[in-house]
Amino acid sequence: MLTIRLSRTGKRKQPYYRIVLQEKTRDPWSPAIEVLGQMNPRLDRSETVLDEERIKYWLSKGAEVSKGLHNLFVDKKLIKGEKVNNISLTAARRKAIEDAKPKAAVPKVEESQVEAPAEQAAA
Repeated sequence: MLTIRLSRTGKRKQPYYRIVLQEKTRDPWSPAIEVLGQMNPRLDRSETVLDEERIKYWLSKGAEVSKGLHNLFVDKKLIKGEKVNNISLTAARRKAIEDAKPKAAVPKVEESQVEAPAEQAAA
């Protein structure tokens, strides 16, 4: 299975990414079948260089796209559809977040209490 994903290059603390076509099971830093573009995350996303013709070709051949690139391709109108949430939480982390949220107690309001302030405002 082929996949289109990012491969990090560049110096330490100066990331630079290549958009590459690789086998899904291969290491992202292994040689790519084809380089389809490049992206500098320190610049604006509009500065991203894409070989749109080749990307459309490989998508038509059944290549999958990583979640982050899927969102980029939706922005660039290469793929139609909604953006994908690419944050995944473990069950333990999700439970810890839910436990940390304060449980707000909603007091029950009777109808007589709701009407009373309106009557006071009219007087």
